[in-house]
Amino acid sequence: MKWKFFKHKKSRLALTAAIGALILALSFIAGVYLVSFLLGPPELSTEQNTIYYSNSGDVIGEERGNQSRYWIDLEDISPHLVQATLLIEDQHFRDHNGFDLPRIASAVLTNIKSMSLKEGASTLTQQYARNLYLSFEKTWTRKLREAFYTVRLEMYYSKDEILEGYLNTIYYGHGAYGIEAASRYFFNKSASELTIAESAMLAAIPKGPTYYSPYNDMENAKKRQNRILGIMLEKNAIDEEEYFLAKRENLAFAEPKEQRVETVAPYFQDTVLKEAAEILDIDKELVRSGGFQIYTTLDLELQQKLEAKITNVFQPESKIEVGAIALEPTSGAIQALVGGRDYESSQFNRAIQAKRMPGSAFKPFLYYAALENGYTPTTMLMSKPTAFELEDGKVYQPSNYNGYYAYEPITLAQALALSDNVYAVKTNLFLGAEKLVETAKDFGIDSKLPAVPSLALGTAAVTVEDMVTGYGMIANGGHQIEGHTINKIVDRKGKVVFESEDEEGKQLLDPKSLYILSQLMTGMFDHALDGYMSVTGSPITDELTRKYAGKSGTTNSDSWMIGFSPELVTGVWAGYDDNRSIDKVAEETYSKKVWAAFMEAAHKGLPKTNFDAPPDIVSMEIDPESGKRATPYCETSRVMYFEKGTEPDEYCDVHFPGEEKPDSKEKDGIVKKFFDIFF
Repeated sequence: MKWKFFKHKKSRLALTAAIGALILALSFIAGVYLVSFLLGPPELSTEQNTIYYSNSGDVIGEERGNQSRYWIDLEDISPHLVQATLLIEDQHFRDHNGFDLPRIASAVLTNIKSMSLKEGASTLTQQYARNLYLSFEKTWTRKLREAFYTVRLEMYYSKDEILEGYLNTIYYGHGAYGIEAASRYFFNKSASELTIAESAMLAAIPKGPTYYSPYNDMENAKKRQNRILGIMLEKNAIDEEEYFLAKRENLAFAEPKEQRVETVAPYFQDTVLKEAAEILDIDKELVRSGGFQIYTTLDLELQQKLEAKITNVFQPESKIEVGAIALEPTSGAIQALVGGRDYESSQFNRAIQAKRMPGSAFKPFLYYAALENGYTPTTMLMSKPTAFELEDGKVYQPSNYNGYYAYEPITLAQALALSDNVYAVKTNLFLGAEKLVETAKDFGIDSKLPAVPSLALGTAAVTVEDMVTGYGMIANGGHQIEGHTINKIVDRKGKVVFESEDEEGKQLLDPKSLYILSQLMTGMFDHALDGYMSVTGSPITDELTRKYAGKSGTTNSDSWMIGFSPELVTGVWAGYDDNRSIDKVAEETYSKKVWAAFMEAAHKGLPKTNFDAPPDIVSMEIDPESGKRATPYCETSRVMYFEKGTEPDEYCDVHFPGEEKPDSKEKDGIVKKFFDIFF
């Protein structure tokens, strides 16, 4: 009796324990479902590659983030791939609520016996939860969290949504996440075009991306492919004929590449990424994997021409660097950009990031201010060595290139064409150094500029982008522009989230003064303005077939050339990253030669156009030496432009017929006689 009592008591305890365990398990499950319900649906990750397009709609690059990803709808995936995946990974996917209990029970027993977690029985939902939210560590804690997320997925999303998410996030090896990335990587085609054999091969990989990759082990891959084809036949997903043909299909694999490097305008693409992150106010990594379609301002043809001209001009052995931008002056759209000679060696963008001294290329901003404050193209100032005593008692003595001076008064037109430094500093001091700082800001130069006399000679650091944008405002008649690389951004759902405005920018500068300035800037290519030295554009004048406006700039370590037509503004900088001096004569001309060759190539086949003169602008032939109206006796003359009422009245009294110059009395008589005859 005693033995029976203890036996009965033991049974009751076992039953109680079992009931308690069941209640505990049910309570736990109920708690999980309650919490899952209260938390609501988990956010689904839909990372995709972001695609860049040129201004003509051509794909120029992709941003993959750390992996290659694309997102496509379930209906756009080959049904063979869908069937193959379900049959090999989760045959009861449509029937269970996230957990295949018989498979789990079998796997748990196996793992207990082996004291490990080697055996898996994960459903597609569980795998999707792991891909989205969890690490790949095989621990009991991670398994518990996986179950929790699985419940939430099944509770709030349909089977098709879960299946689509799984197929777009599962890893296929070689950096390819999702079926579309895998299909492109292994077969160079979209997932919608996969054959039965190709589908079975790709469905084989996720079980062990390294072990079953056909690029790593073709024998393993073929065995698993054949197993999947056998299951598809057994489950009537394919018929006997399809099975026979699929097993014997010769798969055309794409050439394996661990990383596909985009080579189209890499510095431009970096600029696009940075600009997109600023526009969308998100981190750059989120742009990369956000599935955006970014339509850029890049003109592929112009980009290729700019790169080609740089390659042709820069000697391979030279270590000098380059930064260049070509911009459309009406909109500010950057159509070509080069940030260095070798992107693989250095991703530092010298067109956008580098700040260098522009030298005399800064002078057009000064002379705009001068034209706004009483100067005309014929305003005369003395060109000779000059020491300026400043307010603080210090003495500043600028010098001209190679110590050349006219030693007589020269016009503004000639001062700009010859890049006379004394003329520029005198003008800056006359206007007041603060005036140039304010004017430069009006041109969009936002770098820190010191209000000092030497600022007229470009001694403050600026970027190529700053300078090209400023020159763009000269070219467009004074409308505000901002250099940009993006026209439109479309999100992964097809919604336009950003589109650049086509409206003309606000009028910030006087169009009359800018038109006069632009005409003055054509003087650097006009030998009629030769004086104590040749015009600064002399090395490239013979290469130009149309009229351009421009200005060069030189410091010990920087060489600039910036210029424009009505259609295009281009700036080229050359120099060493470490600011060493440019000592080789050939390297001093690189920027000019690249600029000239590119501008000619960019305008080839286009009609020749002129800048439109605003109202109340008058033109006349001027003698460059005297700065007065030219007569038939002047050796050279140049058409100059003036705001009506500021043009000179007097005629040249320097050039006369014969070798000997008349005295002052004779000059007055000859000039009067000339006027009576011709006017």
